[in-house]
Amino acid sequence: MLTTETIVALATPSGESAIGIIRVSGPASLSLCASALGVPSPTPRHATLAKYHNLQGVKLDHVLFTYFADQASYTGEPLLEIACHGNPYLLHRILDDLLERGCRMAEPGEFTKRAFLNGKLDLAQAEAVIDVIHARSDAALAAAQKQLSGTIGRRVGAMVDALLRISAHLEAYIDFPEEDLPPEDTAGPAQELALLCQEMDGLIATAGYSTLLRDGARVVIAGPPNAGKSSLMNALAGEERAIVSEEPGTTRDYLEHTLLIGPYLVRLIDTAGLHDSHHAIERKGMAKTIEQLTTADVQLVVLDGANSPTLPPTFQQYVSPNRILVLENKADLPTSKPLDAILPESKHLRVSATTGIGLSELRAELRRILESEIAVPGPDAVIVSARHARALEDAKAAVQSALSKLRAQLAAELVASDLRLAIEAISEITGRIDNERMLDVLFGQFCIGK
Repeated sequence: MLTTETIVALATPSGESAIGIIRVSGPASLSLCASALGVPSPTPRHATLAKYHNLQGVKLDHVLFTYFADQASYTGEPLLEIACHGNPYLLHRILDDLLERGCRMAEPGEFTKRAFLNGKLDLAQAEAVIDVIHARSDAALAAAQKQLSGTIGRRVGAMVDALLRISAHLEAYIDFPEEDLPPEDTAGPAQELALLCQEMDGLIATAGYSTLLRDGARVVIAGPPNAGKSSLMNALAGEERAIVSEEPGTTRDYLEHTLLIGPYLVRLIDTAGLHDSHHAIERKGMAKTIEQLTTADVQLVVLDGANSPTLPPTFQQYVSPNRILVLENKADLPTSKPLDAILPESKHLRVSATTGIGLSELRAELRRILESEIAVPGPDAVIVSARHARALEDAKAAVQSALSKLRAQLAAELVASDLRLAIEAISEITGRIDNERMLDVLFGQFCIGK
């Protein structure tokens, strides 16, 4: 992509800091090294100490700058990064001067957009940049870094290559029916297409994990009033996030706090106590509890182990046995007793939110559920986004259509048309498809016109 505009933006957050970085990308980057920094021939990729002078010749600051040559930068075009003191006023003085010199302010994401348009990143990698920036857990960061390294692009590329190979095989018989070609084989292509459908299914199934890793697993705390739900939330959060009181019904809405369980981000949600009540506000709070329970990834049911707790008769229909932990709280009290008869099919843990008894076991069990029952993929897994999944769904539908036509021995033209649709759909993931590749694959596979 040939650009005539040079863009500029602040690359570090607003506010006072030790260092601030201004990024410039475009054809004027090299000339700015001479006119503003007094270094007409900078060594690419080497940090250089210089004085920044504005158009009026006034020295604004001592800076450290790095110049990146065309095709050897993040954006794929000449790029300049200026590191100066992190005074917001100073940074804006330099930005204003660069604008006076002919640069324009970059739009959101424009540096990465240029990197994509110049072939430095595929579209999936470009999307991963924002995921790396926003990652809030080791698992989310590992998934984003994996996507940024091009893993999805390579998987997609391999599938496109397979589709091109099959399509080339079929189109050879369409375009060159009178050539001396081997007998047409449909069993091989059919088997390959069936395997491709399975591979696409496997990738589509990971789409929900990207949301889980980005936003965190929803762990909902529920149970009767005064069982210690809010105390448990405070204990896990390590701070007084929820108000704790002996008065029943203190929590009438749900509260949320994020924390890490191993490498995973968790959204801990404290809810209103479940019991029979005619109070309108309490009933609304309990309705929200049920709503949170039905959408939870993990359900923590907290019971008062020092008393004889009861749950509403309809409670059972809102819980999932594989993703529920029954916490028998107040295990530190002498009156505490086992409550195995309540939700007996679920795992029970004896804990104390006030003394910390059983909390390490609770964290370990939460991690086990995240890794087994929810099947959060490990760091080696390839995880696709919702957009990728939609493209894969479209591609899979086209492949399945081609497979059905192939097995029904319909015209090869119809099968090839479906395969072209599949290639176009799946190529939306990376944003690349070279139409000339079809001819390269076709003539490389068959000795046409020998």
